[in-house]
Parts: sequence; structure tokens; C-alpha cells
Amino acid sequence: MSRISILGAGAWGTALAISLARRGGHDVLLWAHSIDLTRQLNDYGENRQYLPGHVIPQDTIRYTSDLPTAVEHGDTLLCVTPSQHLRSTLAAVAPILTRNQILVSASKGLEETTLLRMTQVIAAVTRNPCAVLSGPSFAQEVAAAQPTAIVVASSLPFIAQQLQRDFSSPSLRLYTNDDVAGVELGGALKNVIALAAGVVHGLDLGANTSAALITRGIAEITRLALACGGRRETLAGLAGLGDLVLTSTGSLSRNRLVGIELGRGRKLPDILASLNGKVAEGVRSTTGALGLAARYRVEMPITEQINAILHHSKFPKDAIRDLMSRPGRDE
Repeated sequence: MSRISILGAGAWGTALAISLARRGGHDVLLWAHSIDLTRQLNDYGENRQYLPGHVIPQDTIRYTSDLPTAVEHGDTLLCVTPSQHLRSTLAAVAPILTRNQILVSASKGLEETTLLRMTQVIAAVTRNPCAVLSGPSFAQEVAAAQPTAIVVASSLPFIAQQLQRDFSSPSLRLYTNDDVAGVELGGALKNVIALAAGVVHGLDLGANTSAALITRGIAEITRLALACGGRRETLAGLAGLGDLVLTSTGSLSRNRLVGIELGRGRKLPDILASLNGKVAEGVRSTTGALGLAARYRVEMPITEQINAILHHSKFPKDAIRDLMSRPGRDE
């Protein structure tokens, strides 16, 4: 029986805990930053704040708000904290990590101050082997055992294969990959394009506009991923195109929701406050994406316009107009 600690009891961390428990064969410990949330999980067997309506198997999942306890428990540490908190979370426990523990990032973002991917943050703080879990996966649907396919990537093939065995179940299918950069950037950058897709919907623009936006979005993501060492075929797969289509079109997408509200004229602080503690990673990833684009001299016009809307109060209609009026070019 493998021991798995999940660091982060938001919607995605809770859904993965439910999936692992349903599969069986694991001793799962779920760490919540909040003592109150830990008590609620114990009292109700349900994450009423982040994943309401999904019963958590109480006989196979335990909870703690003590981070060292969670870290010492796991042979595998599944990191599902918001991307901007991963470094501080790991730094707090780095002295008690053992070299045999595997760290798995399931957070889709870029560290805003350093522009690092999450496995790069892990490598900067620890010396542990690591991997990334990504792909088209709404937490609610994974928790409900709806068939889902995702990717686990590591530069060490035996690590990816071990995690594939541990996490796969009748409702969750994992594919392995060694293109860590491509998988991570696909997961982080699709959130930015999903914001733009939401803006298109919020402006009541049509299916033509949405299709063009998503298609040019994957081109934009692919350009930057290739510059950062990723592979084109990775971005054409689950971790790239698959995740982009889901997040840009699905009604459960928080990033798309934020974009919709921006398109309707609401201000960003009000929209984020209405998420009640949930995170739309694309808001911060936009800054990181543009930082990487500048470093590698990659053109990212959609990302530039979303950044202008988010951080410079540009009107969404003006952003669409400026995208459409760019000089003609080959596809």
C-alpha cells in the first residue's frame, strides 16, 4: 500500500483524494491550510467550501492541518497548493523531506516573480525527484468518476510509470510523458487563453470568434513552449490542446468565468472576491507568460491584450478590435 499525502484541500486536491480513495490500495492523507476546513472535512465528510456535493470516503482518507505531519506521512507528496504558495509551503518542510519522497505538482501556473514552472520551483527548494500532473480535468467531474484522461510527466521515466500505476483507475486514465516543460506550460498558459475565451463570450461574440481565439491561442502557447524546450506534439495532446479546449469552453472553468465577467464590464477585484477563496490561475500566469515571452522574444498578442484588460483597465471591445486590426501574415 502506497502512502500519498495531498498538500492542498481545494477542489482539485479533494477530487484527487476522492479518486485515489475510490481506486483503493492507498493510505491517503489530505492536508488543509485551514484548521476550520480540516474540522469541516472531519465533521461532514464533504468539502463544502470548495467541492460541495461530493462525499469523501471517510474510511480511506484522513485529514490534518499540520504540514509536517502530512509531509512525514507520504511516500508521494501531491502538491495542489496555488502556484504562488508552492515555494513557501515546500520551504517550510524542506528540512524534513527524505530523498526517497516523490514530489508531484498538480498546480497549473507560473511563479510570478521568477517565471519558473512548478517543477522548477520544486527543484529550487528541494533535491527530491519530481513530476507534474496535468491535462483536461475539472475537479467536479473527477470527483463524480466521470471518465477523464490526463498526463503525468517526469524526466525520470520510472517515476512517471510508478505514478501512472498509482493514480490510474477505471475513471481516471494517465498517459506518461517526459516533456515536463511542454506539459507544464500547456497547463499554465491555457488559463490565459481561457480568460480571453471568456471575454469573447461575455461580449456576446459568436462561434466564429471563439474558434479563431482558441485556435490562435494554441499557436501562441506552442510558440512559447517550443522556445522553452517543450515539444510540439505535447502541445497537440491532452496537456495542450485538450486542456485548452476544456478550459476555454467548459461551464465549470473559473478562468473562463472571470473572462466572461470582464467582458460584461465588471472590475477584476470584484470578480475575484466573488470566487470566495477559489483561484483563477490565469490572472497571475498572464504576467509570467509575458515575462517568458520577452525573455525568449516570442510574440503573444492574445496574452498581451488580456494583460492590458486585467492590469491596465483596457476595454475588452478595444482589445478585440486591436487583435483584429493587426497586420496580415501567414498562418
